[in-house]
Amino acid sequence: MNIIKVLAVAVLPLLAVTADGKGDSLRYEVELSANASTGTYAPLWFTANRYGLSSERPNSGYLRAGAQYDTRFGHGWSLRAGLDLAGAVDHSAPFIVHQAYADLSWRVLTLSVGAKERGAFPLDKDMRLSSGAMVEGPNAGPIPQVRLEMKRYWDVPLTKGWLGVKGHIGYGMLTDGRWRKDFVAVGQRYSKNVVYHTKSLMLRVGNSDVFPLTMEIGMLEAAQFGGSLWEKQADGSVKCVANMPNGVKDFFKALLPRQESTLENIDGNHTGSWNFALNYEAKTWGARLYYEHYFDDHSQLTWQYGRWKDGQIGVEVTLPANPFVTKVLWEGMNTTDQTGPILYDGVGGSFTDLQMSGRDNYYEHLTYPWTHWGQNIGMPFVPGPAYGGDGKLVFTSNRVKTHHIGIGGDPSSEFAYRMLLSFARHWGTYSVPFDKVCHQNSMLFELTYKPKRLGGWRFVLGCGVDSGDYLGDSFGGMLTISKSGILWAR
Repeated sequence: MNIIKVLAVAVLPLLAVTADGKGDSLRYEVELSANASTGTYAPLWFTANRYGLSSERPNSGYLRAGAQYDTRFGHGWSLRAGLDLAGAVDHSAPFIVHQAYADLSWRVLTLSVGAKERGAFPLDKDMRLSSGAMVEGPNAGPIPQVRLEMKRYWDVPLTKGWLGVKGHIGYGMLTDGRWRKDFVAVGQRYSKNVVYHTKSLMLRVGNSDVFPLTMEIGMLEAAQFGGSLWEKQADGSVKCVANMPNGVKDFFKALLPRQESTLENIDGNHTGSWNFALNYEAKTWGARLYYEHYFDDHSQLTWQYGRWKDGQIGVEVTLPANPFVTKVLWEGMNTTDQTGPILYDGVGGSFTDLQMSGRDNYYEHLTYPWTHWGQNIGMPFVPGPAYGGDGKLVFTSNRVKTHHIGIGGDPSSEFAYRMLLSFARHWGTYSVPFDKVCHQNSMLFELTYKPKRLGGWRFVLGCGVDSGDYLGDSFGGMLTISKSGILWAR
């Protein structure tokens, strides 16, 4: 939390759009949003992939204000600083420091310090239509971090643009320790001041200026470690159970995780994904096929078990210019395998050279659940503990199969729309399976209006419908009104 306070005082601001790149500029945006629904929870797409600035509660709202300062120094150097604050009703907190950051860039390289909306890097999915990212994406609130990154591909010298590379490395800290303390029930444990580590490396093969087909391949790996472990007592007080290792060597262990033997776990909670994409860019249309393979610790990191059954596959088609449909997307996801249901480490007997892993229990961890402010840091189809309401920092169901369709269009320069249709089946967990398979269907229709005569104003009207026996039935509406503009520029 200290890093946010420092940045909030030391820098000016984000929320709006990128400056035009000439001299200095200071932009602002003010946004008011409210939603109301009939169910126990708000419709899924009122909450999911909104960077945590949303609530699973059926009726909620917020008032948000932010600003962004941009300046260029010449010779490829630039600075961007942002501050984005919100007051909320029926959210995880009444006052939210949503973003507070400073980015110092030189050409394609950026040193980013603070909490910031960072998208679905490194696969860069279209988050207007996509269901989200498996490991880290826009589903939970921004995690403050110090991060060195190349957000776009850098052409490797002497390859004539046929080979590009991008990636990042960062360390930060989760800010939801107080929320966890208030959320957990008596006798439950929670961690706070947890250190967060993330890194990725992606390669692009192909030159779209010469040939329309390009390929992307790479890996994302993230981890939680350090902090302290607490337990809530019967009188409501909390007791420190353990201080977790967070020395300099532990930062290196997160950077290069090692598992000494089949009987030892890696320090902290590690997860990641292999990422692949094929892109076809024609003159008037385009297509993209991508796959994100999820792994937990070392299980499914390689092909040692002869199968990759868990992950998300997506197909995205950008159509020729027309007033009806701009882009169509389909995604399918599976998390039911988890390297199988059995955990066997070959202890004793005649099987000492045999090692089998299973029941990976995605997103779960005794000390470090994969959550921030109660929401899954990764995929919204595996809802976080905020949906449970029983005071346990656990996922009720992490074995899921889904289909997701996204359709977006821009009928005119003033109007745009998107439609999301999702179908999910839930099996619970390997440890606590459901008695029957639960189903959940989620739909969102959203219309955006940007009137030319009211420059900078934006009106978004959304209708959400959920039906099923996992999160339940819900019907609701959401209205968002925002105003953005330039305070000054030179």
